[in-house]
Amino acid sequence: MSPVPPVLAMEQVTQAYSHPRTALFRAPGTFTVLDCIDFHVHAGEAVGLVGESGAGKTTLTRILTGMEKPQSGRVLFEGADIWQAGPAERARFRRSVQMVLQNPRSSLDPRMKIGTALLEPMRSLRIDGNHLDRLTEVLGQVGLDTSALERFPHEFSGGQLQRIAIARALMPNPRVLVADEPVSALDVSIQAQVLNLLKDLVRDLGLSLVFIAHDLSVVAYTTHRASVIAGGRIVETGPPVELFTRPKAPQTQNLVSAVLTVNSGLSGNAL
Repeated sequence: MSPVPPVLAMEQVTQAYSHPRTALFRAPGTFTVLDCIDFHVHAGEAVGLVGESGAGKTTLTRILTGMEKPQSGRVLFEGADIWQAGPAERARFRRSVQMVLQNPRSSLDPRMKIGTALLEPMRSLRIDGNHLDRLTEVLGQVGLDTSALERFPHEFSGGQLQRIAIARALMPNPRVLVADEPVSALDVSIQAQVLNLLKDLVRDLGLSLVFIAHDLSVVAYTTHRASVIAGGRIVETGPPVELFTRPKAPQTQNLVSAVLTVNSGLSGNAL
């Protein structure tokens, strides 16, 4: 019996960009952002990706969600290459993989009521059905009531806006949520509420979660498995607690040692 394939995966993905041209008759150089990346998430699994700024997290996110085509390698959804798929398969991929961005205030139109903003994915993806019933269902899943539908973004706190952003990502009934630094713009007191919400959604809805962050403690709290990216390469993968208490790769050791903790100051030994 063959093992169940990941719901979303990258195989040997490489991405490079050209430097600006500096001479008329000289070809511009290139720099590699991702170098032979393998990354995957199974159904119902929460996977973390952690790395410092410039490590390649944003480019990996864009390729994983189909916003950017890799120079080489494959992006697979349910075992099929999304860049070789037909229109129907591509449309299903777009509905099934949704993003939660870092700053919900900038991702919501300030002139648009929340109800209208939540319906945008259904219209743009041409999803049929009773959208009003779906609105009520999704708002309940993120802990908001229907009174939010008639209000504007400026009437909500940062934590409430992130719940609304999560609700918008849930509207098409996706299989995978890709959360890009979803709590880094929130107060520490609110971060735990949003993290617990994401954990509950993975458990209750059977969602797959790709959680991208630079905060090791957040990744360890939220995910089942984590990968460390540095210099465009995955340097280490494993259970978060083991990864961050007994790191093997020098890049992981540097990330752990950079964590500020109450008990050990700059050393990070209390993680």
